[in-house]
Amino acid sequence: MKDIDRAIKFAAMSIKNDLLLRAAKGEKTSRTPVWLMRQAGRILPEYRAVREKLSGFKELVETPELAAEVTIQPVDILDVDAAIIFSDILVIPDAMGLPYEMIEKKGPHFPNTVASPGDIRKLKVADPSELSYVYDAIKLTKAELDNSVPLIGFAGAPWTIFSYMVEGGGSKTFSKARGMLYTNPADSHELLDMITSTTIGYLKGQIAAGADLIQLFDSWAGVLPPDHYSEFSLRYISRICDSIKEVPITVFAKGAWFALAEMETLSCRTVGLDWNMNPADAKKILPGKTLQGNLDPCVLYGSNEQIEEETRKMLAQFEGHPHIANLGHGVYPDTDPEKVKCFIRSVREFSSR
Repeated sequence: MKDIDRAIKFAAMSIKNDLLLRAAKGEKTSRTPVWLMRQAGRILPEYRAVREKLSGFKELVETPELAAEVTIQPVDILDVDAAIIFSDILVIPDAMGLPYEMIEKKGPHFPNTVASPGDIRKLKVADPSELSYVYDAIKLTKAELDNSVPLIGFAGAPWTIFSYMVEGGGSKTFSKARGMLYTNPADSHELLDMITSTTIGYLKGQIAAGADLIQLFDSWAGVLPPDHYSEFSLRYISRICDSIKEVPITVFAKGAWFALAEMETLSCRTVGLDWNMNPADAKKILPGKTLQGNLDPCVLYGSNEQIEEETRKMLAQFEGHPHIANLGHGVYPDTDPEKVKCFIRSVREFSSR
């Protein structure tokens, strides 16, 4: 942890708005820092204007200049306290030899999936250089931000990546992926190990390019029973956290309320909470962690008065504990940007009192 402390201290010296870095360290701050998952995306007309000029989503992800542009948009427009690099968690399987498509209004699709040991043998632990377009986007973003706010890098947690590779896309049950853990546990571990090794190299590449913090997204954590989550997810998240000493890490595992006690032992600075998790319980279970979250994204469909009241309630629940304000999941694409601004203003106003 001393290495992380030194890295945070150095970064905080150079970044003008260092609230997020200080909160991640567990320090008291003048107010609660705030950013949103999926803040760079379809809620902003400026993003849609960039997106409409391109052939597809992957072109935006793989074009550093454009990825940097849309990364910076919410910092300028929404006045958040951090940028998060615009990319996709599925660049990992893509680099490993399992390409994906992003189908409009349907989401990710893998023409080929992992269904047998032979399919695993066709894959590789990707060389970090194969994801250089992400690093280039980070370098461009850092230059444009000019140390105004921290830049967050990210990756999908291995279990979530595994789920897409086996399932072939999104799913209500992820029964194929979950079933493989029972029918082929050894092969499952082999694939998870490859994903983890690729992810560690990828995240170190992001940090070398300038990422100030890292977030791991375990979007499908909640579909697993507790024993399987420990064996097939947390085991690999822990390995990633242990490998990243340069910057603080946030682990966001949606639906994994049952695993919060185990997360206290992770070498991560911050644990993200979804909107179904109780902050009072999390404060007791995770006394050594900064907590992030956890407003219900649907609150932003309400009136400004409702948003202000629910934000006030949320901040009160985290009072007395290191906290980074966020939603309990990514902001929904049909959310009015003015409602997002109301949430951010409310965090700033109420937490600074």
